[in-house]
Amino acid sequence: MWDYTRGMNSVSPVSFWFCNKDDHSVYRINVVGDNILKGLLNTGMGKGRTDSSRGDNRDVYLQLSVTILAAFSRIPEIASSPDMVSKIPLILEIMSEESRSLLLEECYEFLLLVSTANDDGVRTLYKSGGMNLLATHMSTFPDGSHAVKLGMRLFQLILSKLPLEVINREYPAELSMVVAIIAKQFAVLHDALKFEALHLLTAVLHSKDSATVHDALRLMENDIWSTYIRIGVVAILQNRVGSLINICVIGSVALAERLQALMLAECILLILESSRVEVAVLLNELGYLKYEASKDSASNAEAILSKQRNLGVAFSLVEKIIKIISRFSGEDESHTANIISERTLTKIISGLDETIGVVLEYLQDAKVHGEKKGDDLLASVRIAGSYLAQAPLACKEKVGELIEYLLSIEGEDETSPFCSICFMLPMLCQTTMGIDGCKVLALSGAYKAVVDCLIRLISPISRTIQDDGSISLACDTIMNFLLKREHIRVPLDDSTFVRLLVGLSSWAEESGDPSIIMMASSICALIFDSTSEEALLHHPDFDNRKLISLYQVMRRSLAICGQVTLVIYIVLRASI
Repeated sequence: MWDYTRGMNSVSPVSFWFCNKDDHSVYRINVVGDNILKGLLNTGMGKGRTDSSRGDNRDVYLQLSVTILAAFSRIPEIASSPDMVSKIPLILEIMSEESRSLLLEECYEFLLLVSTANDDGVRTLYKSGGMNLLATHMSTFPDGSHAVKLGMRLFQLILSKLPLEVINREYPAELSMVVAIIAKQFAVLHDALKFEALHLLTAVLHSKDSATVHDALRLMENDIWSTYIRIGVVAILQNRVGSLINICVIGSVALAERLQALMLAECILLILESSRVEVAVLLNELGYLKYEASKDSASNAEAILSKQRNLGVAFSLVEKIIKIISRFSGEDESHTANIISERTLTKIISGLDETIGVVLEYLQDAKVHGEKKGDDLLASVRIAGSYLAQAPLACKEKVGELIEYLLSIEGEDETSPFCSICFMLPMLCQTTMGIDGCKVLALSGAYKAVVDCLIRLISPISRTIQDDGSISLACDTIMNFLLKREHIRVPLDDSTFVRLLVGLSSWAEESGDPSIIMMASSICALIFDSTSEEALLHHPDFDNRKLISLYQVMRRSLAICGQVTLVIYIVLRASI
């Protein structure tokens, strides 16, 4: 049987226990300690004092020491120890001088297991030149080999633990080389690792800090990496799983020419189809892990985090397609028709409808389970809001059922649903232009969330952050709602609007912007139209001083209107 201690020290970390079934005593033999491992490593690396016989067998000692380390690192308690982390620089030094594939593969395995078990391992790997290692070594291994797969997962681990902007700044050339290597694997692999390569490429190339790596990629001798990416996308989405031999026979030039014939619209459809399927699978798996599988397992929690990261990548692809389609819809129809046919556009919109429908079903499931907090939920609201901003009547019934819940979702580190409300404002601003949209807000009580959002946006704390777009959308939504109040015939919470009056008064008083004064005055006038001074003064959060302040705002608004009218009159007189 085995026994191990938590740390690697002078006491043996691994021991054999020998016993017979009839014995009453047990014998323990210490097998390997840290000092012995250091001796093996030093001998294998030609360091320290070694006799001639050991010097002749350096390769054997080196292989043995690395094999033992790789075996120990499979035990999490040992892999996470400081002693194992301290050996990372030695392993990197070995890898820089060795070319034996078996030895290098075991070195990669050691680095991956230790870095996974201890965050200090990732930092030590990075500071000791891990990016240089990946950039120079991965290209020497056969495509699809186990060593390449380990290298990709090691790179994925570095990305998950360290800010990409730091890696971009410190290792732009190495990062671009790794991207090119992974792009090739994305083209030639035909298993689950192909999607891992896609996630890595998306994480690097579509991040907000990707300008540096883009520049480095442009400086490379050829742009074959971009061709590999196109090959990978087409292979996945059209299910063209050709062999590596076929790719080599056809050659990159022929492939590039064939890919140039693909229309932009077809590529969008292919990417959308891939993302749609992946979103559906990931949401289904997340739902199972969160609501049906055991919640006590550490591996379950890690699986949830991994799928949430992958979901973010898939959502980002869908969101980019939404932005592309919205850009086309804003252009001249004849110009759009030359790029995307009406038939293709219909297919894209149908695919987006289906994807958002799946997202809303996931949110419905979360609502049933009483869950309102989570980055996956917030990301789901964001992608739904992005699409509904362009197609506000899509999934109308489902959105109407969920609207109050959608406006109550918080991110993992948030204390209020502020972001969720902001994501949904573009859609709400459009739907409240009709009576039905206003009724949905009134019946669900969701109008309170919009009012709370506007109060926060115009509060003194938030005014330091420029978010004029969200403020304008929130104001327009509330104005639409108040203008149709008499058609709604649903009792509203007056205290909500009293707080809004106070916030608008403070906002307008401290601003000299005429547009802000007139917007605040317009909303105040609509609220006054449905109440009275007496009712307001009876409210505990309202007093005569606040009432006078509101009147001052409205007076300033009327003065501005008078000035505008005078200017218009003068211009008209001058033109006669």
